[in-house]
Amino acid sequence: MDWRTFAEKMASLARDLLAQESVRDTLERITGAATELVEGCDAAGILLLRGRRVQSLAPTEQLVIDSDQLQERVGEGPCLDAARTSVGERQFRIADFTDVTERWPKYVPEARKLGLGSMMGILLFTEDEDLGALNFYSRRPGAFTEASETAGWLLASHAAVAFSSARTQAQLQEAIGTRHTIGEAMGILMGSHRLTEDQAFAALRRYSQDRNVKLRDVARQVCERGGLP
Repeated sequence: MDWRTFAEKMASLARDLLAQESVRDTLERITGAATELVEGCDAAGILLLRGRRVQSLAPTEQLVIDSDQLQERVGEGPCLDAARTSVGERQFRIADFTDVTERWPKYVPEARKLGLGSMMGILLFTEDEDLGALNFYSRRPGAFTEASETAGWLLASHAAVAFSSARTQAQLQEAIGTRHTIGEAMGILMGSHRLTEDQAFAALRRYSQDRNVKLRDVARQVCERGGLP
């Protein structure tokens, strides 16, 4: 693919990403685009690191999940390094798995058994947050070139902005929905128990704290049952 065609496809993708209806749809479009736009890419996925736990987001193949789980199991690997900002590397490229033995001695031999030939990954980040690593996989050694890395970096830049925007929108929608549910629950308690607004909210919060249940879940139960459980 020549760079003019690539640029046209990236422009179209940027608009497409912002048009997705959910975070999941956005991530699946990102990893799908990786296999379409990055030369040599057979599969792609986003690795999210939560402490020592690994989460595979929008994997295009089982190979992605297997590789992520392997890195979690052995506690090392290129995707973990990319996702750990403290390591200081925002991207990596493994040209040939048959040549890599020293840096990840536990991961690499097992990765070969999965059928991996080459791999690269790029940290997804904005000015305010790190969003995991976008990883590209090939079954063929030497599949990724400098041009592939440049294409991957450009895709990751667009992906990070779209991912952050989709997640912010989802959080906003959840917050609005939670606020509405709590308001409805307070109205039910005010009407059934002749409570003031402050008293109704205090009753919800006290129930939430006493039973270690999230406030929004308590409110939802009140709306479903017509009163506190």
